[in-house]
Parts: sequence; structure tokens; C-alpha cells
Amino acid sequence: MRDTRESRLLLVLLIAVAFALITVDIRGGEDSPVDGARQAAATVFGPIENGVSSAVDPVGNAVSAIRDSGERHDRLARLEQENAALKAKLGSDDRNASRLRQLDKMLKVAGEGQYGIKGAQVIGIGAAQGFSWTVSIDIGANDGIKRDMTVLNGDGLVGRVTTVGPNTSTVLLANDPDFTVGTRMEGSDELGFASGQGDRPLRVELLNGKAEVKKGDRLVTFGSQADKPFVPGVPVGIVSRVEPSAGGLTRTVYVTPYVAFTKLDVLGVVVEAPKQDPRDTVLPKKPKPTPTPTVTVTVTPSAGAPVDGQQQEQQ
Repeated sequence: MRDTRESRLLLVLLIAVAFALITVDIRGGEDSPVDGARQAAATVFGPIENGVSSAVDPVGNAVSAIRDSGERHDRLARLEQENAALKAKLGSDDRNASRLRQLDKMLKVAGEGQYGIKGAQVIGIGAAQGFSWTVSIDIGANDGIKRDMTVLNGDGLVGRVTTVGPNTSTVLLANDPDFTVGTRMEGSDELGFASGQGDRPLRVELLNGKAEVKKGDRLVTFGSQADKPFVPGVPVGIVSRVEPSAGGLTRTVYVTPYVAFTKLDVLGVVVEAPKQDPRDTVLPKKPKPTPTPTVTVTVTPSAGAPVDGQQQEQQ
């Protein structure tokens, strides 16, 4: 079309009509008078739009997939973090439950023996302090702990305090070769001295060379003068082997300790000794022997077999 005066007037007229139709369509809303025309245009141009959309959709889908992939990755990362936190919480709960069981067991021992104890937790092992069997605990002088106090847990004798700092202490374990404690046999009251042998059973020298002792007998601490370093009645262990008597002044037995020295966590330091010797009351109850089942066999004679009296009459 040429750029003439008539063409310019026609362009201005078309623009004016377009603005008028837009205004009428907006004001008409859903009842717009041009709605029929819009539907007709959609019918004409719809297939073309769908064709263009199908050509463009793969690109749009790819972008959407990348965006959704990022969102899924973020959700996965969050889920992994939540799972890790849940596992950590469960692990912490399991550990706390284990400590509660240890504490409950230790308080029961303290109650039976009438020991006044101060609870502690193991925070270090002896590797940092040499090659001796020792552990560090999280209480010290500020908590009333002093050197040569008895240390126990829910199973029995753990050791004695050797070094005290303001807030920590060192405990020499009962299985250390430098450790010695006076013992008393349950029932017979035979006295002896137990010495540590590392990861092997305790070696006990009984003062009576003719003492009658057997495998399975149990020992407790005899106690020290003024209850330091040992209070009486703390379970020590069970006799696992008895050396034959050689007619000497002493007799040697080997004792498996109640305490697992490689699994220490919650401990108790005895800060107040019992007023009376608890004797054997702190020892765990002996397991009841399992009864041996007896089988009775009853023989039932067959229906056609003669009884003894009938057989004799027939003869």
C-alpha cells in the first residue's frame, strides 16, 4: 500500500476501531459482544497454535524438568539431612537409655551396700597417661573427691582414685598389675589379696593354704582401715580356676572380675562408707539351677499277648 493521505486516514480509523472494541470488550466482561468473534478466531487459529505449541513444548518441558530436578534434589537433600538427624537422635536415645540402665543398676548396688556415692562419667582412658590400666572421670576436688576413694559401678569393684584435679580424677582399675585389694570369700570368710593381671583373671593369694575353695565361689572386698582405699562388701568376682594345694602357707586362685574394664561408662565414687559391713548382701543373686527333665517309659502289652498267669495255666 502506498503512503498516501487516504491510507493514513484508513490506518488511523482502524486503530480507533481497535481501541473501541477493546474498551467494549473490557466493559462487557463475560457478556462481551465480541465474545463470539473471539471464539470464532479460536476455532480458526487453534490448530495453528497447537502445532506451534507442540514444537515449543519439548524445550519448555526440558526447562521444567531441570527446574523440578533441582527441586527434587533439594527435597532429597533435606530428607537425607532429616534422616541423619533422626538416626543421630535415635543413637543418642539408645546411648542415654544404656546410661540410665547403668545408673539404675549402680544405684541399686549403692543402696544394698549403703554406700554414699557421687556419680561420674568416663571421659578418657589410660593411653594418655602411660601404659597402666586407668580411666579419667569428670568429677574432682570441687565435687568432694579425694585420693584413695573406692570406685564401683553396677557390676562391682572398678578401682580406686589415684589422682585428683579440680574437675577431673584418675582411677586405677582393679585389673592393673599395680592394683591390690583385700578380699573375703563368700560363706567361708577366707581372706586373701587380689592383684590385677591386665586382660587375664585376677590372681588371688588366700592366706590359708588349706582353704577349701572351688570354681564358682565368689569374693567381695574385705575393706581397709578407715575405709580407704576400699570400703567392704563390694563384689569383686567369681573363682574360675583353683591351683592345687602345694602345702604352702598360701593358696592361689584365679578370679574372673564382675566388671568389664573395657566397657566402662557410668561410675560411682564412694564418698561415704557404710556404717556397717554389708558382708555378702551386695553380691548378685545366684541363678537357680535348671531342673533336669525326667522321662518315664511305660510299656503297654499288646492285645493278643497272654498275661503271666494265663501262660502258666496253659503250660
